[in-house]
Amino acid sequence: MKSGKWVFFLLALIAAGSMICIGIAVGERSILGILISIIALIAAMGFGFATKKKMRDKGLL
Repeated sequence: MKSGKWVFFLLALIAAGSMICIGIAVGERSILGILISIIALIAAMGFGFATKKKMRDKGLL
């Protein structure tokens, strides 16, 4: 696997973990947990898309 692909794999794991945490927080009825998990999910997805665009523009993908 290319070194650039590892970054996306880690970001995908973080995003999936955030989705799991949202489900756990909903089950425990924790508003704070839900909000933190949603923010983490948006941050991971946003950073992933931004990184992919930059790498694509540089011709690394």
